Amino acid sequence: MNQQALSAFIWSVADLLRGDYKQADYGKVILPFTVLRRIDCVLEPTKDAVLAEHASKTAAGINPEPFVLRKAGQTFYNVSKLDMRLLMGDQDNIAANLDIYIRGFSEDVRDIFDRFEFAAQIDRLAKAKLLYQVTEKFARIDLHPTKVSNYQMGLVFEELIRKFSELSNETAGEHFTPREVIRLMVNLLFVEDDAVLSKPGVVRTIYDPTAGTGGMLSISDEYLADHNDQARLVMHGQELNPESYAICKADMLIKGQDVSNIVFGNTLSDDGHPEKKFDYMLSNPPFGVEWKKVEKEIRAEHELKGFNGRFGPGLPRVSDGSLLFLLHLVSKMRPSVDGGSRFAIVLNGSQLFTGGAGSGESEIRRYVLENDLVEAIIALPTDMFYNTGISTYVWVLSNRKPDYRKGKVQLIDASSFCQKMRKSLGSKRKEMGDADIAAVTKLFGGFIEAQIATVLDADGKEVQPEIVACGEKPPVAPEGGKIKLAPLSRIFPNEAFGYRTITVERPLRDEKGNVVLSAKGKAKGKPQADSSLRDTENVPLGEEVDSYFAREVLPHAKDAWIDHEKTKTGYEIPFNRHFYVFEPPRSLAEIDADLKQVTGRILQMIGELSA
Repeated sequence: MNQQALSAFIWSVADLLRGDYKQADYGKVILPFTVLRRIDCVLEPTKDAVLAEHASKTAAGINPEPFVLRKAGQTFYNVSKLDMRLLMGDQDNIAANLDIYIRGFSEDVRDIFDRFEFAAQIDRLAKAKLLYQVTEKFARIDLHPTKVSNYQMGLVFEELIRKFSELSNETAGEHFTPREVIRLMVNLLFVEDDAVLSKPGVVRTIYDPTAGTGGMLSISDEYLADHNDQARLVMHGQELNPESYAICKADMLIKGQDVSNIVFGNTLSDDGHPEKKFDYMLSNPPFGVEWKKVEKEIRAEHELKGFNGRFGPGLPRVSDGSLLFLLHLVSKMRPSVDGGSRFAIVLNGSQLFTGGAGSGESEIRRYVLENDLVEAIIALPTDMFYNTGISTYVWVLSNRKPDYRKGKVQLIDASSFCQKMRKSLGSKRKEMGDADIAAVTKLFGGFIEAQIATVLDADGKEVQPEIVACGEKPPVAPEGGKIKLAPLSRIFPNEAFGYRTITVERPLRDEKGNVVLSAKGKAKGKPQADSSLRDTENVPLGEEVDSYFAREVLPHAKDAWIDHEKTKTGYEIPFNRHFYVFEPPRSLAEIDADLKQVTGRILQMIGELSA
């Protein structure tokens, strides 16, 4: 059964629920039952051996758990004699038997169903006389990993969550990230480490502080397995949404991961991995979500722990906590002397420039740039996410940059690397194909400056875009056509994004126009500043302040001076400015010719009407 058919089959359960459940509550039944059936199928082949082992060791007075786990061949088990097929044999006692079956699972699985609040749904379905029908419907399908792969199962869960989110007007994007975006991020994480990751028996850790249903962790694992089936990725994560956490934990269980590494709770206010550092990290934190609920805890950590905590560099405005997750990931980087770390995080465009010099946002950018942590920032196409059409960017940070990257930041404009989808999914109208992902990965891995050459034929139609490394010859234009060049990948020194905000003062004058002098303090005898004439100027870090002032300010205000005590250093990344291509307006002759042509048509139409 393919993913679409499986999703449609599971979704058909909604027909049973209609009337007794609101549409927004369908997921409370369908999601836990899907997880239950998946786990039930995984354990089915070893069921008899597990029961026999449990009975034998219990009778001998020995703790059966380690022996049962070995027989199950998993990191979880069920010691109830029941399974979903046997439940069908006793319709009158379905609620009690289902409860017994759930309690027969190991602790980690019971926690999953507690997060789903499954007991309440069993009771509600039983009262509506729907429990047997729903259970019977799920017992019909085979969700064993040999029939439905982990990858397919992940897609099924994402499809179901998206539908439930649309029905309840929730934000689907809070639960998961489009798969092609994750594949790009994973490629960027691992591309420079292929030699290390190809060694037999290599073990690496990976972490997602906004794990959702576990998609980022799963795709990272699949990437490594495809490239080296003897490598092992130890996964860690934290998730705030109970249902997403339950699905993620179930997925990790089936993959044989240590599910104690998947923690429930708010990452920002209650770090579930306080002492751990990781080799790789990924995150797609919610866009534009305020952190007022956890403001007290975050401010306390910032003020009391400073740089010994996670938020030492600064705090962004309360209306958007995205950069807090960036700082959180920085704090989780393994020290460079121990091998270092690399992580990728998705942020919206405002994190590039919001906040002036001295603001929390600017100070965070200053910290990561002055500490040479930013490897690259990649602009994604718009309309890529399920819940927003805004511009989004993947930031790649590392504290183990290769020598050729040190002191530099690569900007890649991948906003055109996409295709329109046949059918939109929420706000998602575009997707990146394999070739798009490969092209961006190659630009990043090659660390080259490049441009995209678009070939236009004689009629101005695009024939073929081509990536050309800077310094290489662009393709030859066809007869009557032309080549349009636009920057695609650019490399800058870290300090190119820094500036100093200087405060320019002008003297206060009395009614006669005389300069008013200060009568006391350090400024005694010096001109008083007129606050109404006060202004600021941003001076690039690479330029002398006095030279800038003499060139840009003094010719217009000869009596001005700089108050150096108010000078602040700021950082912003004006991404679009670096990729803007000026297109000159059409010539007046062309415009005039068009106007004459239109005027002629109008006069002809008037003449025809008069006739």
